Amino acid sequence: MKNVMLPAVAMLALAFVLFIGLPMGTTANLQAEEAKASKESSQSVEGVDQAAVKRARQKVGELDNIFKQTIVLITDKYVHGDDDFAAGSAAVLLFKNISDSGETKIRLIDATGDPYEPENVAKDSFEKSGIKKLKKGAQQHEQVVVKDDSSYLRVMTPVPVVMEKCVMCHAHYADVAEGAPIGAISYTFPIE
Repeated sequence: MKNVMLPAVAMLALAFVLFIGLPMGTTANLQAEEAKASKESSQSVEGVDQAAVKRARQKVGELDNIFKQTIVLITDKYVHGDDDFAAGSAAVLLFKNISDSGETKIRLIDATGDPYEPENVAKDSFEKSGIKKLKKGAQQHEQVVVKDDSSYLRVMTPVPVVMEKCVMCHAHYADVAEGAPIGAISYTFPIE
């Protein structure tokens, strides 16, 4: 792997660390998405504190914004050829490290049917139905679940092609309609 791997992973890790210290206030855009997500929520689990769900939804929205902006920044500044370490690969590595270290689980999932890595596919019914909904234009897919007496907010958000550089490593993205998702980020976030 090229020497760009360390800066790319370091930037994503820094973004996650900075996220932990972010204030709870939101921008108008995030508030609008939060309100829409609340209306689109696919399930309301009895006994789960809805204020805690709202806080979890807000944190996932902040994480999603940070991760997507960081991936674009890494691609813009560090990816110059198809042999450079891709920002998506850095994100997959960071998401794995986050997922392995605690209750928050994050995955990058392919929506094209031709994943860059074979493990980056929808694995359960939530992710499979989420990919279908996102490909039909939904801005997110979410569900509250209870597992082992703990509540989690599961959220999927679309990942569209936003830069021409994406096509260097993913030639099949050239045929994707503008704004259409080529992937998704899947979050499982503890509700506290």
